[in-house]
Amino acid sequence: MGTRVDGMWRVMVVVLALFPGCVGANVDRSPRPEARPAGMAAAQREASFGAWVTSFRARALDAGVAAGTFDSAMAGVTHLPGTVRLDRAQSEFSTRIWDYLDGAVTTGRIAEGRRLMTQHAGLLDRIEARFGVSPEVVVAVWGLESSYGAARGSTPTLSTLATLARDGRRAGFFEQELIAALKIVQAGEVTPARMTGSWAGAMGHTQFMPSSYLAHAVDFTGDGRRDVWGADPSDALASAANYLAANGWQRGQPWAVEVRLPQGFDMVAVGTRRGMDAWRDLGVTAAEGGGLPAQGQAELMLPAGRQGPALLAFGNYHVLKTYNVSDAYVIALGHLSDRLRGAGPFAAGWPRGDRALSLSERMELQRRLNAAGFDTAGVDGRMGPATHTAVRAWQAQNGMGPDGYISAAFLERLRRE
Repeated sequence: MGTRVDGMWRVMVVVLALFPGCVGANVDRSPRPEARPAGMAAAQREASFGAWVTSFRARALDAGVAAGTFDSAMAGVTHLPGTVRLDRAQSEFSTRIWDYLDGAVTTGRIAEGRRLMTQHAGLLDRIEARFGVSPEVVVAVWGLESSYGAARGSTPTLSTLATLARDGRRAGFFEQELIAALKIVQAGEVTPARMTGSWAGAMGHTQFMPSSYLAHAVDFTGDGRRDVWGADPSDALASAANYLAANGWQRGQPWAVEVRLPQGFDMVAVGTRRGMDAWRDLGVTAAEGGGLPAQGQAELMLPAGRQGPALLAFGNYHVLKTYNVSDAYVIALGHLSDRLRGAGPFAAGWPRGDRALSLSERMELQRRLNAAGFDTAGVDGRMGPATHTAVRAWQAQNGMGPDGYISAAFLERLRRE
């Protein structure tokens, strides 16, 4: 998976601090690492890129790509300097989750999603019958990934992947994706000219990376092709549902429910996973009224600390994280799906007065936690699960309610200790 300006890979650039990677193999180094000199003249860069393509050919053939496929498909591949710049971009400031939600779950996106659910009701019902994923979830993926097909991307995928395999931060990952893309061409699924997508190599309405396409794309129309690129979204939507089902989606289970915590609630329960009876015994109630789901295990999450919404996240939450590991993305996708089925906004407000931490501040926070004996699994400025766990542990040890919320106030407290 992945996307350009309107989906998964946009999340990587805009809220890079909120998650560590994307769907697919976590390979950070090229199988054939070499120096990438900066400031090359264009002619030198193209010559160097051409040499890399030549060296890559043997590895592709060893992986099962036919010589004829490689030579014809790679003949038109070019180096894309703009893609390298995008790949190396990192926002100095992380976007707060409520700002991301404001841009992802808009009135217009909700209205258009509901219209498309009506338009494609028959298709979505058939997809749900086969894969068990409800229409609103499938359409929410479609909406976040490509604005319902309006932003599928027009960059040649083979050139994108070759550029990132040669010059990207995660060259090994993209080399494997390039091999997968060549196998898609070899199978006759799509021509190189028609294989287009995002600046990061994600393709079609639901922005599949090539390896995910090979593993999970389906021919839902029965025309003999798994077409995620064309105007008809049928194969792409069914493929997204198949991907979620293959990763453990539970039919009829919510992704999460917003809840209310009782006065004086012990924050030590944040981040723990319990059954519904256990949460009821702790005084947790549904924010919308009525009761909690009858059964199931769920983890208590406070994405903005005690000042924001509280969520009980079910197993399906973590299935959505296989599509994109960003909690901001998953909460946006889940919330959009709720709005598409008619639910209202979050009942609790967000602490909108809190500012975002800069990259240097996030790294300082991690260094201070590590120095105090709380492991953040690295100092990279990305506020992933290890950092949140470290924050909760530090808070518990220092007499604070361990809600795991990262803010400027928390960093100031760290500095004083």
